[in-house]
Amino acid sequence: MEPLVLIVEDEPPLAELVRYNIEKEGFRTLCVGDGEEAMLLVEEEEPDLVILDWMLPGLSGIEVCRRLRERKSTKSLPIIMLTARGEESDRIRGLDSGADDYIVKPFSPNELLARAKAVLRRSSPALAQDKLSYEDISMDLTEHKVLRDEIPVHLGPTEYRLLRVLMERPGRVFSREQLLDKVWGRDIHVEVRTVDVHIRRLRKALSINDRPDFIRTVRAAGYSLDSTV
Repeated sequence: MEPLVLIVEDEPPLAELVRYNIEKEGFRTLCVGDGEEAMLLVEEEEPDLVILDWMLPGLSGIEVCRRLRERKSTKSLPIIMLTARGEESDRIRGLDSGADDYIVKPFSPNELLARAKAVLRRSSPALAQDKLSYEDISMDLTEHKVLRDEIPVHLGPTEYRLLRVLMERPGRVFSREQLLDKVWGRDIHVEVRTVDVHIRRLRKALSINDRPDFIRTVRAAGYSLDSTV
């Protein structure tokens, strides 16, 4: 699944410009125009990057950034601040609030893309790679191939997407609802128990030569890729 970018910008033309260029690079996007809604969407959608305007109606971008940094779940969430305020004191204030990068309007879409990719590489190297690996499992994202202990693993499209989500953040527990959103998409109605069916298929496909099962079931929570249990 490609990285999800939350764009928080109250000027529709600028929001559309950013959205268009971000999606052109293969990223998924969500757009909102105020800080309060941004806080809700961060919790619901768990974006991989936030592009955040400083001047927003109601809750300012600076305050959104501070609040996200105070939460344990979003403390390390990459944030790029967009602003028309280009003075050095403003840049320092923006970075001190917790932003990872700071871009002054007007800006080049190509520069924004380059900085977004750089921030993602630093914060989540797996999201910027062509290959993922965990223990003896490797995934080639370009050729859509999976190997277990150098032996090819044959996966259906859904099992492949499930494994990719788990391998991008090993150790993290995903609820069934989160896996439904990330693998099937929010606009498709699928029963929650369907996740369990495909997890079983994924486990079976990965059990080559009786290799250990790294997919951990967390009671009343969901699933994670974890070899430590």
